[in-house]
Amino acid sequence: MTSRSTTNSTSAKSRAFRQLHESGCFILANPWDVGSALFLQSLGFKALATSSAGFAWSRGHADGALTREQVLAHLKELVRATALPVNADFESGFGRDPAGVAESVQLAVETGVAGLSIEDRSDDASNPIFDLETAVQRLRAARAAIDRTGGETMLVGRAENFITGRPDLADTILRLKAYAEAGADCLYAPGIRTREEIAAVVEAVAPKPVNVLIGWASDLTLDDLGALGVRRVSVGGALARAAWGGLLRAAQSLAEGRFDEFAAAASGQELNALFSQQRSQS
Repeated sequence: MTSRSTTNSTSAKSRAFRQLHESGCFILANPWDVGSALFLQSLGFKALATSSAGFAWSRGHADGALTREQVLAHLKELVRATALPVNADFESGFGRDPAGVAESVQLAVETGVAGLSIEDRSDDASNPIFDLETAVQRLRAARAAIDRTGGETMLVGRAENFITGRPDLADTILRLKAYAEAGADCLYAPGIRTREEIAAVVEAVAPKPVNVLIGWASDLTLDDLGALGVRRVSVGGALARAAWGGLLRAAQSLAEGRFDEFAAAASGQELNALFSQQRSQS
């Protein structure tokens, strides 16, 4: 049974998360485990988002290879560990049909996430994106599942064109507009990069907020993205890849009999102090 205090905390996080989307532009940082979540919280980020890739790599799997049960357990762990709202990278909804998506979304909402995204990726190599009618039906099922729980969790509709080898801006915009009409609260097209692409997407779905992914070195700043009308910026698996980059370099030097890469290692004393403080505040 869910306690009243837990319910109130979840509602407060959801309300705070929605308010972040009303004006300005904020960064939705992506941890991959409790430690990285607590560290990001300590830096003052206002909300977090899971990374399907980052979490999968931490478990020794490729992105997309984890089960629904593993992902739900991860969501619950992060929600309980941090005081910040958490947006779930819920991949394509863990359902073969709209009813399956609805069931999975209800389970995700029960973890206490403040938002969750549903992709239109089909995982069919010959046809990697669901046809528009099917994709819309899946979003509507997710919307209905959220509404049955009280409707506080934000629904993010994702058009995967640009990261599935189909960089068609017109089709991306067509899909995002359809997802908005199907009940998505926020729209997201990972892979769009240019100012022109971003501005076109923002204009097409206005006044609904847009999430932009910056998962690579970019000359765009948060101020630049805000000026284009973007409401939130996420980094996907980029922070996890940065951490893995440090590990790969240090481990390679160790395999070669060298220890010089440890010069850039974090201080154990600082990490102990950080986590002691974060745990005492939770």
